[in-house]
Amino acid sequence: MSWQGFEQYGPPLRVEGGLRARSERGAIGQSWWSKRFLTVLESFALGTRLTRGRSYARKGQVLSLDVTSGKVTASVQGSRPKPYRVTIGLSAYPEKTWREIEANLAEQAIYSAQLLAGEMPAQIEEVFAAAGTPLFPAGVGDLAMKCSCPDWEVPCKHIAATFYLLAEAFDVDPFQILHWRGRERDALLARLRELRAVDDGEPKAARTPVRKAAASLAPATVTGAAIALAGLTSPDLAETVDRFWVAPVPLPTRPPTLDTEADLLLRQLPPPGPALGGPELVDRLRPLYHSFADLGKTGVS
Repeated sequence: MSWQGFEQYGPPLRVEGGLRARSERGAIGQSWWSKRFLTVLESFALGTRLTRGRSYARKGQVLSLDVTSGKVTASVQGSRPKPYRVTIGLSAYPEKTWREIEANLAEQAIYSAQLLAGEMPAQIEEVFAAAGTPLFPAGVGDLAMKCSCPDWEVPCKHIAATFYLLAEAFDVDPFQILHWRGRERDALLARLRELRAVDDGEPKAARTPVRKAAASLAPATVTGAAIALAGLTSPDLAETVDRFWVAPVPLPTRPPTLDTEADLLLRQLPPPGPALGGPELVDRLRPLYHSFADLGKTGVS
């Protein structure tokens, strides 16, 4: 079929209630992980297909988007009455591979803390690479892309639109990337908590209640408390009442910190309702959060 054959279909049909990209102009994707993902799409050198796919994403032509283990599915409204069906496949890793990855992640408390806080550790790609299993697709050969549209080129603009909406979904929830690779958020975090609950080869069942409580917290977010509680045993309460508020070991000389992006809280909270301004309110608040963070780094009050 020639390009002239597509001209008869005209512009895409307008739809209501589609998934509209939050970015109205410029690049799509805010976090490092969504930008890293989009480099794969941009490496395809699609030219106008990227432009048209970005336009589809911003107009709300993508009607639905679903991420499951090994596959992303989407419904995209084109020029025909029936929406096109898009699928983007990516190999999901087996249980054995995920066990190795989880063990490597659990070795570094900061990785567990950032994941528990909804943040993607900057070094997580290295953890996956060490297991011989890259986190992101390296190129077009790693993806199985299909669209029900009549365009024979892959990826088409409908697949490109799905890529852009997928990148924004990764901005909101980075665990969607890991789910695509075969591990759901709850299963991953439960496993990390389990691995972090055992230190120095001591079985979790042998730990005292206080030490269990300390281990269940996100390590990097409560560094001082975790260090203070780590060596506690379970003495009689009568023997310790007078020392209840005294730290058993010296606390760290600096306050516990967690290196996260300034707008992490905005991404964790649900979108505001229409009465408060909707998602646009979040877009207006985000620069303020970054400005406050910069002021905090410079010590300006």
